[in-house]
Amino acid sequence: MEKRQLGSSDLQVYPVCFGGNVFGWTIDEKTSFEILDAFIGKGFNFIDTADVYSRWADGNNGGESETIIGKWLKKSDSRDKVVLATKVGSDMGEGKTLKKEYILKAVEASLKRLQTDYIDLYQTHFDDSDTPVEETLEAYQQLVKEGKVRYIGASNMSPERLLESLETAREKGLPEYQTMQPHYNLYERKAFEETLEPLCLGNNLGVITYFSLESGFLTGKYRTKDDLSKSKRGSNMDKYFNDRGFKILEALDEVAASLDTSPATVALAWLIHRPSITAPIVSATGLKQLESIFNAPDLPITEEQLRYLTQESAW
Repeated sequence: MEKRQLGSSDLQVYPVCFGGNVFGWTIDEKTSFEILDAFIGKGFNFIDTADVYSRWADGNNGGESETIIGKWLKKSDSRDKVVLATKVGSDMGEGKTLKKEYILKAVEASLKRLQTDYIDLYQTHFDDSDTPVEETLEAYQQLVKEGKVRYIGASNMSPERLLESLETAREKGLPEYQTMQPHYNLYERKAFEETLEPLCLGNNLGVITYFSLESGFLTGKYRTKDDLSKSKRGSNMDKYFNDRGFKILEALDEVAASLDTSPATVALAWLIHRPSITAPIVSATGLKQLESIFNAPDLPITEEQLRYLTQESAW
């Protein structure tokens, strides 16, 4: 398993990122610690979260994931072993905004929850079309100068606004986005491949994909109506019960059987081998699920098998 560079930064990560949205939502602090111990113990080093995780859950206010990660970092003394990514710009009670004043305030809250004095990758979570990109980048510039942020990334941003941000940064001497975090996997391909992928490749952006297993559909766990009660996310899985969805599952089953592995491992391996992808983000709610993650980077999948998966998932 070899490290990969995130964009033009000096951040080096192994090709799977753990998604911290589950911390404080579908798993408690104790289980979160066990999973983080196992993930880092296996040699991985990249963790992604956001200030808003998981504000949507009953009884939560946002910041639960960052708080758990911060407690774990302190307890395990693992800060120097981790490339830590979080996000700003989602609705924490004041609406979605990327105003400079808001970013400078939000980062302090994230640093406190994470119990660290710097964030390796600070990402725009959602774009704010009412705020000029220059204002947002000026906020990031101040944070970089103060040593609170090392590099910046983007997520949920249109190709037009991403390009405008990159061009403005170059013209004004402001920090450039080093990464893009899109929704992308074997099922969800069209939006990224049509517009964002060429832009990322052309500007040497690291790409870290979210919903890498399409909320669990690509694990093969959901195949019939009876499977929809298997998890909190299961209620929406029937939207994938179509000819293309089942065709993708059949292809994953076939390749997984030939490699004596799971469909989830194969789906992650397909992402890892895509030329534009640096590291897929994936979550787990138990130690058993981590095996699919651990096996993906070194899976001996062939070029022929990768082409077959690409063909069978064509949009």
